[in-house]
Amino acid sequence: MTVDGLRFVIVAMLVATLASGRVCFGAEAYPVAYEHDVKVAMRDGVVLRADIYRPAVEGKFPVLLERTPYDKRNFAMGLRGASRGYVVIILDVRGRYASEGEWYPFKNEANDGYDTIEWAAALPYSNGKVGMFGGSYVGATQMLAAITHPPHLAGICPVVTASNYHSNWTYQGGAFEQWFDESWTSGLAWDTLDRRVKGATTAVEGMWTLPLEKYPLFNLHGMDATATASLAPYFLDWLAHPNYDEYWKHVSIEEHYGDITVPALHTAAWYDIFLGGSLRNYAGIKTHGGSDAARNGQQLLVTIGGHAGDERKVGDVDFGPEAAFKEDDATLDWYDFLFKGARNRFASGKPVKIFVMGVNQWREEEAWPLARTRETKYFLHSGGAANSLRGNGTLSIAAPGKESADSFVYDPGKPAPTVGGPLCCDSEHWEAGPRDQRVVEAREDVLVYSTPVLAQDMEVTGPVSVELFAKSSAADTDFTAKLVDVWPDGFAQNLTEGILRARYRDSQETPTLINPGQVYRFVIDLWATSNVFKKGHVLRLEISSSNFPRFDRNLNTGEQGLIMTDPKMSEQSFTKATNVILHDGEHASAVILPVVVAR
Repeated sequence: MTVDGLRFVIVAMLVATLASGRVCFGAEAYPVAYEHDVKVAMRDGVVLRADIYRPAVEGKFPVLLERTPYDKRNFAMGLRGASRGYVVIILDVRGRYASEGEWYPFKNEANDGYDTIEWAAALPYSNGKVGMFGGSYVGATQMLAAITHPPHLAGICPVVTASNYHSNWTYQGGAFEQWFDESWTSGLAWDTLDRRVKGATTAVEGMWTLPLEKYPLFNLHGMDATATASLAPYFLDWLAHPNYDEYWKHVSIEEHYGDITVPALHTAAWYDIFLGGSLRNYAGIKTHGGSDAARNGQQLLVTIGGHAGDERKVGDVDFGPEAAFKEDDATLDWYDFLFKGARNRFASGKPVKIFVMGVNQWREEEAWPLARTRETKYFLHSGGAANSLRGNGTLSIAAPGKESADSFVYDPGKPAPTVGGPLCCDSEHWEAGPRDQRVVEAREDVLVYSTPVLAQDMEVTGPVSVELFAKSSAADTDFTAKLVDVWPDGFAQNLTEGILRARYRDSQETPTLINPGQVYRFVIDLWATSNVFKKGHVLRLEISSSNFPRFDRNLNTGEQGLIMTDPKMSEQSFTKATNVILHDGEHASAVILPVVVAR
C-alpha cells in the first residue's frame, strides 16, 4: 500500500468513528457522517464524484461546497465544517481524480458549478443555502459558477484567485506568466497521465511480447508522455491566444460582475500571484454587482503570502505572530456570520481588513482603496548612470528639470533573474516571497533609483504604478518595475512588481509595435501593497526589461515568440535591445504611490 493509500485508510477510519457518534470535537460539536464518491450527474450526463461530510443527526443544514481539481480528499475541512453544523461537500471537477470527463481549465466550471449547486441544495439534509469556498483555481470554480447565478447559491468565499484568466492569471502586462503557467501545468498533468496510464494498461496487451524483458509496463498506444499536446493541450491554446480575445472573454469574471448576485469574502495576499485579480473582484462586484445583496455584501481580507506561503515567515521575512493565516478558520467564521448571524470579526461593520507590513499589524478599513491616501509621485533622477547599486539614480518628490537619460542593454540570452516575488507552484526549485534583491540590483541592466534615508515612517497602502517615458532600439521589448524597501543593514525587500510588453502599451486586445528610437509613455501596473517604510529605511525602485523565469523573455524581434514555428529557433534569433529611460521636464518618469495621510 502506498503512503497516500495508508493515510486515506487511517483518515477513513477516523471518519467512520466520527460517523458512529463515538467521537466528537467538543461539547457543542456534531458527530459526523461521511459518504465517499457520491455520484453527481451533470446536464450532459458526465458523472462527477463528491465526498460528503454532514452532521449525523436529524435536521437540515447549510451546505459548504468545494469544487477542486486537486483531489477532493480534504478531510480536515470536511470534519471541521460538519462538526460545526454544515454539510461539507468536496467534489473533484470534471476530468480530475475520481470524476469522469475531460479536463480543460475554466471551460466547464460555469455549467458544472451551477448543476452541482442545485444538486446540493436538493439533498434531503440541506436547508437550501449553498456557499462555496476554496482558493486559487478553486476560487475560479466559485466565480465562474456565481456568474450563472444559481438560485440556491447564497455566498462565496474565494481565496487568492483571479478576475481575468488572461491578464492576471496566464499573462500580465502582455507577458506570459512563464514560471506559473509551466509549473502549474506540469502539476496538473500528473493526474492526467495517471488516468491515461490506468485506463490503457493491461497485462493482456503485453503478454505476447518476447523477449520477456521487453514487456511494456504501460500501454500508452503511441502517446508521448512528455508531449504537452497529449496531456495539456490547453497550454498550447494559451500560447496561441496572447491577446485578450474571445477565447478569454467568455470566461472573464470582469466581464460578468453584474451577473454576480451574492455576498462574498475575498481573501487576497501580499506577494500572491493573484493579488491584482483578488482586489479587482472585491471592488468590481461592490460597484457593479447584480443585486443589493452583492453590492453591499462584499468583504475583503488581505493577508500575507498566499501562494508564497501562509505562515508568519514568508520568504526571508518574519512578519510576526499576527501574520499566520488560517484559511479554514476564516471560511467557517465567514459562513457563521453569513448563514447563522454570528457576531464575529465579519460583523464589525468595516468590510476591509488588511495586514500592514512594516508594523506587521492587522487594521480594519471602510473601503479599498483607502479614501485617505494621497497620490504621490516620486520622480526618477540621475546623472545619466542609474545602472545598478553603484549608479547615481535617486527618487524624490521634486519634479525633474534638464537631466540626462539612463540606458541599458537588455539581452534575452542573459535576462535579469527572478528573485522571490509572487510565484507559484514549485517553491522547492524557485523560492517565492520577499527576498534580498541586491543580487539583481548588482546588474548593469537594472536601473536603481533610491530615496535618501527616511527621517520618519511613511505608509504606502493601495495601488502602485509606474509612469515611464522610454524608447528602445527594438520594435518590441519589455519594461519591468519593482518597489523595494531597503533596511538599514542593506537588505532589499521586494514589495510588489509589474511588467509591460511594449506592444500592449495601449491595449491587450490589439497590440501595436513601437517605432525604434521613438519615445513612448508606458504605465506599468504594480498591483498594490501595504507597507510602512520605517524611519532609517530607503524606498527604492528598480527598472529593467526582464524578470525571468517569472515572465517569458521578450526576444526584441517584434515577433510574438511564444510559439516558435522554426525548429531551429535559438539564441541566435534573439536581438539585444538598447532601452532608454527619460526623466526630464518633458518626460517626468515616476513611481506613483498611495501615501497614507496621518490621522
